[in-house]
Amino acid sequence: MGLLTSKGGSGSGAGGEFQEMKAAITLPVLVIGLTASVGGFLFGADTGQISGFMIMPDYVERFSERHEDGSRSFGTTRTGTLVGMLSIGALVGAMISGPISSWIGRRLGMIIGCAFFFAGTTIQISAVESWIQMTVGRAICGISVGMMSGLVPVYVSETMPKEVRGAMVATYQLFITIGMLISYIINLGCSYADTSVQWRLPLGITYIWAGLLGLGMFLLPESPRWLLAKGREADTYESLRYIAGSKMRDNSAYIDAQFQEISNAILEEKNIKKGTLWESFSPHNKVLYRTCLGFLLQMFQQLTGANYFFYYGATAFESVGISNSYVTQIILGIVNVVCTFPGLWFIDRFGRRAVLIWGGLWQFAWLLIFGSLGGQLDVTKKDVGSGLIVCACMFIAGFASTWGPAIWVVNGEMFPIHVRAYSAAIATSGNWSWNFLLTFFTPMITASIGYRLGYVFAGCNMIGVAIVYFFVCESKSLTLEQLEIMYNDPACKPWTSTKWVPPGHATRYEASLALKGERIVGDTAYSRKDDHQHKENLKV
Repeated sequence: MGLLTSKGGSGSGAGGEFQEMKAAITLPVLVIGLTASVGGFLFGADTGQISGFMIMPDYVERFSERHEDGSRSFGTTRTGTLVGMLSIGALVGAMISGPISSWIGRRLGMIIGCAFFFAGTTIQISAVESWIQMTVGRAICGISVGMMSGLVPVYVSETMPKEVRGAMVATYQLFITIGMLISYIINLGCSYADTSVQWRLPLGITYIWAGLLGLGMFLLPESPRWLLAKGREADTYESLRYIAGSKMRDNSAYIDAQFQEISNAILEEKNIKKGTLWESFSPHNKVLYRTCLGFLLQMFQQLTGANYFFYYGATAFESVGISNSYVTQIILGIVNVVCTFPGLWFIDRFGRRAVLIWGGLWQFAWLLIFGSLGGQLDVTKKDVGSGLIVCACMFIAGFASTWGPAIWVVNGEMFPIHVRAYSAAIATSGNWSWNFLLTFFTPMITASIGYRLGYVFAGCNMIGVAIVYFFVCESKSLTLEQLEIMYNDPACKPWTSTKWVPPGHATRYEASLALKGERIVGDTAYSRKDDHQHKENLKV
């Protein structure tokens, strides 16, 4: 009686880890993770929309530039401004998300982000012929998207059990890809209309997604770590009990252990200094180190070259006779969505470092082939064009399952609680600033060097791999509080961090059991309840 799981299987084997992950997935965990990740859906929906709008006849007639011969088309500058203004707004949103969420909470911060999205979408739908109005609307929607990119990973990281934290945070990236694909499909359907329904209907549908997110966050609990940092102990207990689900919410030992671990970490950090934006640049406890690392990781997520394919990959498909750009986008979108699903498992099964390193090497290889094919051969030939398509799809498959979701996971979990919102916002600004730069300048660069841009992105992927290897510590199976201890352990180096275990424990699995009020005897894990039952049996 009392057998829970085998230490050997759970300590290092896939079967034991799967059982731990399965046990951690409760209905509240799913509801919180999926609802918050709708913030990613908003980003994906907006990204997917604009790439289709730019070729819709009614949109072109209303907002593009008129030439002397009476024809209309989007020039390079206006295209870059319309497409890239979302990134500028997102940069602002990412930067303000830290102070807002530290003041009023992660949950209310996301609700405010939904209000920005409603306002920006309304401004766009009401535009008649002013491209400036469309640009302003996209910028305001960008503020919402930027706030979500800073808040969702932090909120989910602070509420999820460590066994599934990586997968749940990565769901944010999954929802980005689903949002893009659904927008591609909606654009295809609306493209057959002859009026402004072509672009106004897709914009109007996004009200649904923003409304679902706002309503969901209104009903869900606040981050227990934020609540305790504000001294709201009773609310913290209620939040922890809700997250624990029906099976564990009455396990006082489990809830108390979580509460105490969070409390100890917050107390220690409060003894250092109150969290402010400037504290994100403090060298103490490696805060500056992690803030800069987060910025670089987000920056190199953009420099992998993914958005080159999402925004400008249609050229490769045209070379093999697929002239319908909507179909092109749907093909890339399907690959993006399908391949994100295994990434949710990879992150918690193999760890953050392995996923990022091997993913970066995979992306490097296919970009190298892409640049060689497009730069050295005639892309108008069908065989060459087919090769470019294969390279694009294989690259996206790798990105969707590695660098796409994993960077958001690392960004949401590696900062200390007192500056987590600020540092995550600064790190995310690296994503949005480079998103804008690449969106705006890629057409000009490709006009000069063409498909050889693949070489540039390949080199960036190798730099990204090096950054991960030498600077990122492995956080798999650790609580956020244990992760904080690891980053400040002078004996722990990033390249050896997979072997690091919390003080006082032999393995990370043993530390996990201790948090649940369980212990290991031989090869068997027992709970405190089992110990009590054993003593009662002895009395009998």
